[in-house]
Amino acid sequence: MKEETRRLLQKAERALRAAETLARAGDAEFSSGRAYYAMLYTAQALLREMDLRYRKHSSIHAAFGKHFAKPELMDRKFHRWLLDAFDERLRGDYDTEVDIEPESAALWIERAREFILAARRYLEEQG
Repeated sequence: MKEETRRLLQKAERALRAAETLARAGDAEFSSGRAYYAMLYTAQALLREMDLRYRKHSSIHAAFGKHFAKPELMDRKFHRWLLDAFDERLRGDYDTEVDIEPESAALWIERAREFILAARRYLEEQG
């Protein structure tokens, strides 16, 4: 595994821990956002392993879909979760009348955890 890939996966795990901390503190809005970033860094890590680099969220989303979901190198659900988590993060960050339930934040945390684990398994199989 490339060093840059490893660092991005570590960053994903830190974002996941932050999401868990925020959820325990009762802050579902920001917890959901950190869970999204855990998924984003995971997608970035997988792309970097292929020497693909993107900065914009939309570019990372599209490239993950093209290089991992469409050819089914990773379960397509991870691409759907990444896109849906992005929408949830936007609601939490920018809407003033948002009410994200703790159960929703818990679901995003669990999905982020599953995405990270699946990415690690994929990279181990490739390595």
